[in-house]
Amino acid sequence: MRGIILAGGTGTRLWPATKAVSKQLIPIHDKPMIYYPLTTLITAGVREVLIIVAPDQEYAFRTLLGDGSQWGMSFFYAVQSRPEGIAQALIIGEDFLDDEPCALILGDNLFHGDDIDRSLRTVHAYPHDIRGAYVFAYEVSDPSRYGVVQFDAHGLPCGVIEKPQHRESRYAVPGIYFFNQDAPNIAKNLTPSPRGELEIMDVLRWYVERGELAVNTLGRGSAWLDTGTVQSLTQASEYVRILEERQGVKLGCVEEAAWRSGFITTEQLIELAPSSGYGDYLRSVATDVRIGERV
Repeated sequence: MRGIILAGGTGTRLWPATKAVSKQLIPIHDKPMIYYPLTTLITAGVREVLIIVAPDQEYAFRTLLGDGSQWGMSFFYAVQSRPEGIAQALIIGEDFLDDEPCALILGDNLFHGDDIDRSLRTVHAYPHDIRGAYVFAYEVSDPSRYGVVQFDAHGLPCGVIEKPQHRESRYAVPGIYFFNQDAPNIAKNLTPSPRGELEIMDVLRWYVERGELAVNTLGRGSAWLDTGTVQSLTQASEYVRILEERQGVKLGCVEEAAWRSGFITTEQLIELAPSSGYGDYLRSVATDVRIGERV
């Protein structure tokens, strides 16, 4: 399975912080925002990742992430000249995907929780079991802000709606999507929405209509944070800070995730550790039997 991180866009809701830098490079607590979705992909076993960026930001992303080889991965880059919807990422990434199943994740989404990690590891173990599309559902207080999934009397997905005006469902679809090889062709045949975008919910609707959308409803112990506004960015940073300080572990730590997934060796993990508090943590992961045990 290959992965796509959509890290384009202008980030206007975060201006002026994003006038000179992509929002996905802004820190959430002590790590760049993009580290969090990247870690999510690693947990799902993804080693080849296409990073879609704005035209003037490719150099900055390459400077931060390189070619991925330091983490046992392969990174590729593509430019999104104009942001025209999430589904556009599937079209931009068509050649990269090369008829393989894929995971598409938004570069400003943060996921955390054992339930999510277990589901990601299942996808890792059985990527070709995804007959169509596979998404999460997350209960929210204000469904009108999100794309939502509807369920029938048997608990099966029967529809998807983008930012519903009425309370058709309280289950939002977070910004990570797993698709079979059909997704790019589906996206290419979409009609732009009234706001001029290729909607990811229209891609999911295609799968729903064919009975090929699987949905995993996340429990209360799972966290999904969209960090696209100043308020949500601050909330995410505080969430990460509190968990890291109380538990002594790091969220969104790409090096640790790559090591736990077997992408790099213990020796490579130690070599990646800088002379800083972050490096001290990586060294502790590599040497502490309790913390460092691979799972």
